[in-house]
Amino acid sequence: MWQPLSVESWEERGRSDLSRVLPTVSDIIEQVRREGDEAVMRLTSRFDKVELDDLRVSRAEIDAAYGQVDVELLDALKFARSRIERYHRRQRPEDITLFKDGESSLGWKYTPLSSVGIYIPGGKAAYPSTALMCAVPARVAGVGRIIACTPPPVHPLTLVALDLAGVDTIFKCGGAQAIAAMGVGTATVPKVLKIVGPGNVYVTAAKILLRQEVEMDFPAGPSEIAILADGSASPEYVAADILAQAEHGPDSACALVTMDRDLVERVGEHIEAMTERSERRENILSSLRNSGYIIVRDLEEGVSVCNRLAPEHLSLQVRDPLSLLPSIEAAGAIFLGHDSPVACGDYTTGTDHVLPTAGNAAVHSGLDVLHFMKRSSVQLLDREMLKKLAPATMRLAETEGLHAHAESVRVRLTH
Repeated sequence: MWQPLSVESWEERGRSDLSRVLPTVSDIIEQVRREGDEAVMRLTSRFDKVELDDLRVSRAEIDAAYGQVDVELLDALKFARSRIERYHRRQRPEDITLFKDGESSLGWKYTPLSSVGIYIPGGKAAYPSTALMCAVPARVAGVGRIIACTPPPVHPLTLVALDLAGVDTIFKCGGAQAIAAMGVGTATVPKVLKIVGPGNVYVTAAKILLRQEVEMDFPAGPSEIAILADGSASPEYVAADILAQAEHGPDSACALVTMDRDLVERVGEHIEAMTERSERRENILSSLRNSGYIIVRDLEEGVSVCNRLAPEHLSLQVRDPLSLLPSIEAAGAIFLGHDSPVACGDYTTGTDHVLPTAGNAAVHSGLDVLHFMKRSSVQLLDREMLKKLAPATMRLAETEGLHAHAESVRVRLTH
């Protein structure tokens, strides 16, 4: 159950699954493109075993969901929402920033997207936290219209969370057909400018195939964690963090990177004991087949290995985690020290838990306010700056054969 792991096996994980489902997902997208709502409802019946006569969640259904959520849980959702909102408000840039360049002005302008779609997984569990993590930053950014798709039957907690986060319309559909519906539009589900949110390999494949038609966030698939630990780490804490990710599902992956072989053995013992007591034992056992430990010479090599893994979550359970932080180059979210469990980041620290997986943290950032905004450059030239820029501008334009470009500058200098 607790085994050695290679960087190569981590990097290879999931690639074959994605290529395997691409033909199926391509067919699903084309069905939705041709038949719209009818295809979405037929595919929902096929995959989710739910018969629908309307994809839209009604206001009455949302109101009824509130009655099924106890007060303490509702308070917990509101507490999480407030922390997520507070954190993301700090990320929101000024709408317009201008600075002087001589007597001219240069700068940029941020504009919220007019529409986004968020995808919330369903199936085996409810994910109200993901609803908050996707929708709250979009609302903070000022997105004009936010819609959400989630597989039926929709859990009351998910409905409540989406409503608390300010989602405008919720639809009862999941999987690749939901991504297709938001990506190409149907009579009921409007086409959006961008789709965000995690999902299984079918959802990820749909995002890849539709990227020419609708912007996406990044591949956010099965959960993963890498833990860099030295002799100061608690084997029980490390094991607990591994199982916390492993319980997500059979495709999750966990890696312990350490130079301490004794720690490896003790972590393995705790994993075995804790797995036996877990309510999600089967998920954990399946996930542990993708998981294991990597022995390194020292922390420097450990950091190098972690940067190659580019994990969704990176936990630095070492004596001085802050000293390693500048060397970390690829991780979706970084957790420093022994008392910073990933679970708190999943729910209540306020940072976003929608993160790139499968090595994509090497090039992508986790979901944040800027994912819901676009930036335009701004320039305002006075006459003196125009004269200063003109010679080089015209010479470069003419060198590239763009004589009208040069003339658009020259004509201004003659008046």
